[in-house]
Amino acid sequence: VTTFKMPEDFVSVLDKQVIGPTTENLIKSDFPEQSFKPKVQIAFQRLPGQCPREIEVERRRRLYRTFDIAELLASKGIDSNQLMPRRHNPDNMPTIAEKRDPIFPIYLPLKIFDNNDYDCRTPEEWISLGLEPGSHDRKPVPGKALLPTDDVLGHEDPKSQKLIYEWIDVGVLDYDKETELYLVHKTDKNGQVRDEEGRPILNGGITPEG
Repeated sequence: VTTFKMPEDFVSVLDKQVIGPTTENLIKSDFPEQSFKPKVQIAFQRLPGQCPREIEVERRRRLYRTFDIAELLASKGIDSNQLMPRRHNPDNMPTIAEKRDPIFPIYLPLKIFDNNDYDCRTPEEWISLGLEPGSHDRKPVPGKALLPTDDVLGHEDPKSQKLIYEWIDVGVLDYDKETELYLVHKTDKNGQVRDEEGRPILNGGITPEG
């Protein structure tokens, strides 16, 4: 038996060591880790032979990540850009002879067809996913929203014929019980939710000054 002898040029040995690419997630996210976890109805204490709760959560998380709402709607022949009602010119309506769709413009808002009977979480539960243990600041919750690609015209005239609506990655900041609407903010190219000064948007964008 001999003792381990450290080489004198130990630092140079470490510099020459090639480990390879890291598996650590180096991308900083403005979303809490628990906001990506799906809700499962499985007991925390399992019996022998049953699937552990952590494994089932990870399986569903990976499964749900493979779904894309735009592709799912397109597979059913639904154009997402046609889901939003637009303002039509009554003097320039297409006729039956022209065979242009739609002959009757879309005028019913999507909210009328909304059904929350099978929602796995209430709006308050979704928003609470932004709270991390031990923190008083509520972070945004990841989601997708059908929004216009042109922000300026979208705010001025959301029913303009010139607008193109697409499913866009957003951070859900808050929820209004009276209007039953969510406040969302588009993510930047890095998938982060930041204000004009590059700071993370916390607590629905409400500052200490109000």
